[in-house]
Amino acid sequence: MTATASEGDDRIIRESGIDARIAQIVQPVLRGIGFRLVRVHLSGQNGLTLQIMAEREDGTMTVEDCEEVSRAVSPALDVDDPIEKAYHLEVSSPGIDRPLVRKSDFVTWAGHLVKMETSIVVADRKRFKGKIVEAAENDVLIERDKAAYGEEPTVRVPYDAISETRLILTDDLIRDALSKDNRARKEARKRRGEPDDDTSEGAEADSENETEQES
Repeated sequence: MTATASEGDDRIIRESGIDARIAQIVQPVLRGIGFRLVRVHLSGQNGLTLQIMAEREDGTMTVEDCEEVSRAVSPALDVDDPIEKAYHLEVSSPGIDRPLVRKSDFVTWAGHLVKMETSIVVADRKRFKGKIVEAAENDVLIERDKAAYGEEPTVRVPYDAISETRLILTDDLIRDALSKDNRARKEARKRRGEPDDDTSEGAEADSENETEQES
């Protein structure tokens, strides 16, 4: 992934090539129905698979949401037809071990472990594993998981140097993700005027929320 500019796209990590073209098509559709794009990836899996990762503004994403997104983006993709061959459309939530693509993602998940790759060498490396200590305006401070001899224990990585960042699945992350999801769902129900439900609805927020169709 690379930081290719796109109008109305607040992501700092974006697609290139055909993935970027598809992102430009689906992004306004997603915004129109109350969702935001996380990532687009066209792969050779199962012949040809278009993976669209999305979420609501509050970070939630249910199976029903995946189905709604799939129904909304399919006509737009049919009209623009950016993919010449037949493909499977797969819409999913970011999952708990999610990619971080916006500055707000780094703020939200500060304190958790990540794997990060950069497009240029930063502090003699292009790959990092460590905890997000601080998400500043222009860079993120990472506390290295295992610093080599002579390396500083922390490193500042500019946002424009990051090519990919993903959360590492830990018990703390699972607890924090489910807690955030439950709070977001309660707030959403409150805004809609629905009665509060204390059942463990947050269990839907795992990395398996997805829907698939063939195009």
